[in-house]
Amino acid sequence: MFKTFTTYIKNIDWFLLTSVLLICAAGLVTMRAFLPVSLTKNAFFSHQLIWLTVALIVFFVSSSLDWRFLKDTRLIMILYGVSVGLLTLLFLLGKVSHGAQSWFSFGGFAFQPVDLSELVAIIVLAKYFSRRHVEIAYVRHILVSGFYILIIFFLVFLQPDFGAAMIIFFLWLGMLLVSGISKKHLFSVFAIGIVVFFVMWGFIFKPYQKDRILNFIHPLTNIRGSGYNAYQSTIAVGSGQLIGKGIGYGTQSRLQYLPEYQTDFVFAAFAEEWGFIGVILLFILFGIVFARILGIASKAGSNFDTLFAYGVAILLMVHAAINVGTNIGLLPVTGNTLPFMSYGGSHLVTEFLSLGILMAMKRYGRAAGKEITQNEIVGVT
Repeated sequence: MFKTFTTYIKNIDWFLLTSVLLICAAGLVTMRAFLPVSLTKNAFFSHQLIWLTVALIVFFVSSSLDWRFLKDTRLIMILYGVSVGLLTLLFLLGKVSHGAQSWFSFGGFAFQPVDLSELVAIIVLAKYFSRRHVEIAYVRHILVSGFYILIIFFLVFLQPDFGAAMIIFFLWLGMLLVSGISKKHLFSVFAIGIVVFFVMWGFIFKPYQKDRILNFIHPLTNIRGSGYNAYQSTIAVGSGQLIGKGIGYGTQSRLQYLPEYQTDFVFAAFAEEWGFIGVILLFILFGIVFARILGIASKAGSNFDTLFAYGVAILLMVHAAINVGTNIGLLPVTGNTLPFMSYGGSHLVTEFLSLGILMAMKRYGRAAGKEITQNEIVGVT
């Protein structure tokens, strides 16, 4: 038993976990600094601390399990059906927040199904592409995989949650790239994407979504209206300068000029108080996380494990890139969280669950060796 426990401990990537916990700590410290000193109850900080504890439990439990059963097609289809069912159920029972019907609310507990859907999408795509890696050049596999993701995409988009829908799209595109899509087909995907964008602009986009995109093109046209959030965010980031204003001394945050400081704009709040040096350190931590996940992908025991690890890396990278991009005015405001750092339980638990599955794949993948079957050929380009 001791030997089994020792083996389990050795297979935990402590360098990765430590980096993630430091990012979580940066988010917690930033949330703690926001509320005025006169307030004795810090709801964001205390609630997030509870969620982090739950997420860590999920991580260690999931990293101890043998997740090779995830490769079963019937189970994957059940997970996919549950995910689609929850997203559909939102339209009947979901709670409306900030104009989007994206949450299930149970008293003081709220759950956002899109976080689970992103993880399920990774599993579905990893299974599909691992079985058809050598046939990825055939356009039908791009279309079929796209169909699976399209259903999730539109259910999320219709909430409406444009930001989460775009992350799901980029997740699919990223996994296509690592699966070996041809340049010709890649060009076709981008061309179709441009056409779809203009169709959505003309017939689907809500006025506030158009305003966010227009504010991205002309950021100073309506700083008191639809461009207010982005404007205040760029002020917060810029005012941090080299070493920041110090923990608890961010004027944009403490005076609450910066909206959604605990979720969408936590990066801007952190940058104001920690400055350029703090941002560089934060980027180094994220770089370590991405590098360690990609390292796990390169040493995975099967093509499914490799693609799953790539999918987790892509998901976290896209989330981080979009969140930071919106905070510094390079992208339209979409309302996406910064991995491990933004306030919220469902996304944090899902992120730690995905890392736990990676740790388990790392452990059991080595024990099982390379899995080469007629339907799964190792080697992702």
